[in-house]
Formats: sequence, C-alpha cells, structure tokens
Amino acid sequence: MKKHVGQACKPARAVTKRKSRLRRRRAERMPPSLSLDSPGSLSYHAAKMTPGLHGTMMDDYPLTLVPLLERVGRYFPRVEVVSRRPDRSIHRTRWGDVYQRARALAESLLRAGMQSGDRVATLMWNHATHLEAYFGVPVCGGVVHTLNPRLHADELAYIINHAGDRFLMVDDVLWPLYQSLRSRINIEHVLVVQNDDGPLPAGALSHAQFIASARGQFAYPPIDERQAAAMCYTSGTTGKPKGVLYSHRAEVLHTFGIAPADCFGLSQRDSMFCIVPLFHANCWGLPYLAAMVGCKMVFPGPHYDAESLLELFQSEQITYAAGVPTIWLGVLDALEKNPGRWKLASGLRMTCGGAAAPESMLRRFDKLGIRVIHSWGMTEMTPAGTTSYVKSTLAHVSEDEKYALRAKQGLPFPFVDVRAQAGESDVPWDGVSMGELQVRGPWIAAGYYDFPEAADRWTGDGWFRTGDVVTIDSEGYVKITDRTKDLIKSGGEWISSLDMEAALMAHPAVQEAAVIAIPHPKWGERPLACVVLRNSQAADATSTPAAAGASNSLQHPSSTPPVPAPAPTAEELRAFLAAKFAAWQIPDAFVFVESIPRTSVGKFKKSALREKFAGWKW
Repeated sequence: MKKHVGQACKPARAVTKRKSRLRRRRAERMPPSLSLDSPGSLSYHAAKMTPGLHGTMMDDYPLTLVPLLERVGRYFPRVEVVSRRPDRSIHRTRWGDVYQRARALAESLLRAGMQSGDRVATLMWNHATHLEAYFGVPVCGGVVHTLNPRLHADELAYIINHAGDRFLMVDDVLWPLYQSLRSRINIEHVLVVQNDDGPLPAGALSHAQFIASARGQFAYPPIDERQAAAMCYTSGTTGKPKGVLYSHRAEVLHTFGIAPADCFGLSQRDSMFCIVPLFHANCWGLPYLAAMVGCKMVFPGPHYDAESLLELFQSEQITYAAGVPTIWLGVLDALEKNPGRWKLASGLRMTCGGAAAPESMLRRFDKLGIRVIHSWGMTEMTPAGTTSYVKSTLAHVSEDEKYALRAKQGLPFPFVDVRAQAGESDVPWDGVSMGELQVRGPWIAAGYYDFPEAADRWTGDGWFRTGDVVTIDSEGYVKITDRTKDLIKSGGEWISSLDMEAALMAHPAVQEAAVIAIPHPKWGERPLACVVLRNSQAADATSTPAAAGASNSLQHPSSTPPVPAPAPTAEELRAFLAAKFAAWQIPDAFVFVESIPRTSVGKFKKSALREKFAGWKW
C-alpha cells in the first residue's frame, strides 16, 4: 500500500501549485453566500491549512441514505411499523416490508422516466407508505418533497410550481384537496395511496399497482453524497414559503448528530411514536434515525386528538414520542382528567419542539412520571439545533434551577455552532445580553432553492441568521427570548413575549397565552395578552375596551368549545405576573379568547392576532 506522507518531500513550487488547485476546487463547490476570503469561515481556514499526513480511512465512502435502508432491511426486518388508517383501523407491517416496498417504488419511478434530481411530492398523513417514500425516492436519485395538507390550496399550488414537482403521491382522503389545485399545477404522474378498498378516483393511478409493476431488479444508481435527497418549504410566516434542499450527506450527518443519549437517544428496544408530521421540517430526522437503530415506529395517521393518541400510547407501549407543545398540552389535560385510564409504559420520554415548551408543562408531566425533553430547530437546519438537559456538573443546583434549564432551548447538538450577535458584534455569554441567534454546521442550509432575494439570511462569513433573539449563559445554554419580529419595545426597553407567555401559562386557570405588541402613543409599544382559559368559555370582556370590530372570540378549526367556569380577572393575572416581572413589563391589557390562531405546523400565528387587534385603542 502506498503511504501518503503529505507534500514535505516535494519542491515548494509544486506545493504552491497544489494549494492553488485545492483552493480553486473548494471555491467552485462553495455556495455563493460563503467566501474563502472571510476569516471567520471554516472554509477559509480549510483552504489555508498546510497539507499534512493523510489518514488511511475509506474517506471516499459516500454518506448517502442507501446504507441506512440496507441496514434496516438486513438487520431489523421483523421490527413492526404500525399505522392508524383514516377509518381508525390499525395497519401493521414490518421494516422488512418497508424495505422491499421502498425499493419497488424506486424501481417503478425509474421505469416511469424519473431522472436524477426530479422532485417527487407527497401529500399524505403519517403512515407506513409515506415512510417508504422517505427512502424509496432518494435512493434512486430523486428528491422527496413533503407537502403540508393543512396549507391553503393557493399556497400548495405555489410551492408545487416553485419546486417543479414531476410526481405526486397523494392519500385518497386528500384527493379533494388535490382536485382543488390540479388546474393550477403541472404534475405529470399522480399516484393515489388507497387506505381502504374503495374505488380509485377517476383519472388516478393506483400507487399499489404502480409499485407492483416492479420486477425486483432494482440496482442503486451512483449517488453523490452532496446530491439532494429531500425538500421542505418553510411555513411562510414571513413572506413566501422558501424551499430547503437536504443533501444525502446532511441527512446522514444529522442522523448521527441527533442519535446520542442526551439528544433524541433512540435505541433498538424503543417503541417510537412519530407524532410530528412527516410533512413538517423533515420530520425532525426521525425516520432515518429509526432506520439506523432499527426501532419500532408508530404513526397516528390523521388522528391527532388526545384520546386517539393515548390509545396508541397504551396499545403499542410507546417509550419515546415526538411532537409539538399543542399536542402535549392536549395529552396532558386528558391524563390529568382521567387518572389511571391509560396504562403507559414506564420511563416514557417525549421530545417537545416546534414552539417553546412552558416550564409549567414540564413540571406537570414530571408529576405523571413522564419526561419531556425540550428541543429547538428550524426547517433550514434539517432541522435539529439544540436540546435541553441538565449537565452532570449542574446536578447540585436546586430543582427550580433545573426546571429553568430544561425550559431553555438548551445546548447545541454536536457539530452545530452557535453565536448571538447584536449588530456586528458577538454578545457575551452571560445569560442576560440579547442578540440574534446565528448557526452553522454540516446540516445547515447555505441558501434557499431558487430564492436569491433571501440571501441576506446569511452573514458575510457564512452563518445562518435564524431570526430568533436569544441569550446564551456561561454554560452554553441557549434561551430564545423572542423572534425578532415579535419582540416588544416599550419606552426604549425590550420585553420578551415568550417569557411572558410561559409565565401566564403557569397560572392554573390558563391553558394558552400569546402576547403581542400594540402601538402606544407614549411608549411606542405596549404588550397585549390574549389568554385562553382552561375548561372555561372565553369571557365577553377585556380588561380594556377593544376597538370597534375587534372580536374577543378568535376561532380555530380544531378548537373544542370549553365548559363555562369562573375566569380570573385581569388584575389577578397582573398580580400573578408581578412575582416575576417588573411593573412596566406586565401587559396593560388582557383579552380572554376561545382559542389562539395557529400556523399549519401548530405555532402561534401572532400575525393574525396583530391584524385582529390592529385598531386597539389604549
């Protein structure tokens, strides 16, 4: 075997030429938003490195999703994958079947003329067939593009057209949604996934028949690890939705990054409940992590109500689950109202992401013996960014301090670099100074797909600007205080709406709370709190009169009419907040509402509240 000993024995001119070629090749591969001339960039330092002793590893082994699919098919074929169908029946299959069907899908797509890089869209709920697309599409060179069925048809049409989707896999129960936008899109092949034995919609091609045409002769095509494997669009809360293309390399490294025990920490013995939608933010990388460790997967289908979820928690003896705070608050209320009704697995742990997890929720779940792990990420980050746990070196702090740590967004996942900046300067890690959170790493986007006008989301030295305002303490724990657009500036001082919301939701009578900025003639802005009461009908009253046309009842499609009960007054809520906040930080007004509007992925839609109360008069 030839030994690589660097360039020490070569003439200086040859070394200089090799360095120049290396630098030029790296520059050609680099996204436009990054620059070799930026001293703060990793690429700058890589290009400046003096060639040294080469390793003897198989560094050319491609980091693609192919080995993950092969691993689960070879070593864990008998492990179950369980799905609840739209008719509420339970469908059971195994990873070995998922493996075979994913390969059949890959072969059939190629036979149908799919080219490398073609986008294959999915308009489906969480179930095994959707899981098969997560693997079958990228391992044959395609890009799986998950669509959110909760979006308006206009938004879906824009996303499909912008992405240039050629194929579409759609659930039969979502066929009417597809029908509502089909005249505005140009999909060449539409495959319908039938969840029952009903007739196939007119003009549709059966997904089952499509993959049945495979001859079992599929061979993986050559795939570069930097080739796109998956695609997701941001939720579009600020401007048009923007597409993110995840490379095979990013997906694989992300899978390794979320695997450690203090991160998602799945093991082969887990029964994992994938409540986070497969169409949301790369499903947090959970399908690929589950395949790598070979654990059981359970999907809720379209049924996200607490009782349906808890039935599966019990029947499948779930040991790990992942979902957003909205889901966990509903599950928590059901458990507290029905003690002993559901027999859950001991040691159950649940990851909570997508929005801030209130400290009060962590405490309530702890009383039930259920551990909630707070995590944060973004679509642009594949999406994992941070997760919160108490370090061993902080085991001596008080219980209240431990809860405060767990309620933070936490410590970065391995290989995620973080910094907070105010202007062009880093803010100190003192837990007080606020700045915009910026991140970089091997699974963080370097740009959006075909959206050059958003180039300002990246700094000159290659960091992604998240738009979150944070503090970072001396231990490295990140705490999001607000989105840049949601911060309230009153009299020149900043007020964190997220801190105020978390404090309000700790009140025993408050189910949810959203705090928004309202223009004020003297202070610039003042906070207005929109409060949903627990087990009570929203009162037809506010602590301050609203402007004409500003209704106090904000409807949400999934809201359930609460049972009337006495409501706390605004003064009671002010007194409750006074223990944690200065008087000038406390909202000047409280509006009791039936529900808080949400985005398609379950986050508070504060833009709707600001619009609703735009005419507010102090």
